Amino acid sequence: MRIGLLGGSFNPVHNAHLHIAGEALHVCNLDRVIFIPAADPPHKPVAGDVSFARRSEMVRFAIADRAAFEMSTLEAERSGKSYSIDTIRIFRERFPDDELFFIIGADSFLEIGTWHRYREILSSCHLIVVERPGSPVSDRIAALPEAVRREFTHDRDSGRLTHHTGTTISFITGNPLDISSTEIRRLAAAGTDISASVPPDVAAYISQQRIYH
Repeated sequence: MRIGLLGGSFNPVHNAHLHIAGEALHVCNLDRVIFIPAADPPHKPVAGDVSFARRSEMVRFAIADRAAFEMSTLEAERSGKSYSIDTIRIFRERFPDDELFFIIGADSFLEIGTWHRYREILSSCHLIVVERPGSPVSDRIAALPEAVRREFTHDRDSGRLTHHTGTTISFITGNPLDISSTEIRRLAAAGTDISASVPPDVAAYISQQRIYH
């Protein structure tokens, strides 16, 4: 089975997250995509201190009618920072015979050299990099951290990068949705309609619970 892993604070989950998951599912022939809300993100605190329970509930609403999407509460079930490499390692243990694809936006890929044990991430699973507004990856080898560039080869026909261990980095480009969680929180706090940016049940939950007010 080909399993996509999509992590994030999901504060809140929005239509661009669903778009990224859907593009990865279809373009890379995945069997399912697992959304993984971060319990304690390592790079920055959760804005507004919105609880894991509320963020995960929003994800549940967002994917409720999408059979190929599911959610894992793994990162709330273990202690410490929600480092991606630890999450990948646990999924590798749970699904030893499956192919794992870690899905990230191009903006995150351009910063992957700052991630905790990023070299292990690049060698432990496949990556799917989805284009994000304002974050073009024009030179894919040059976008890698300098320390690992020689470990990859670039197939110019497919655009894919292949690590010497056999893991790959695939790129999905075209029609990225320009939606920001920060902007959604700002609009929700001001009482402005956010239904164009998030699924209806998520918008209703945010309003009813007054999450960002």
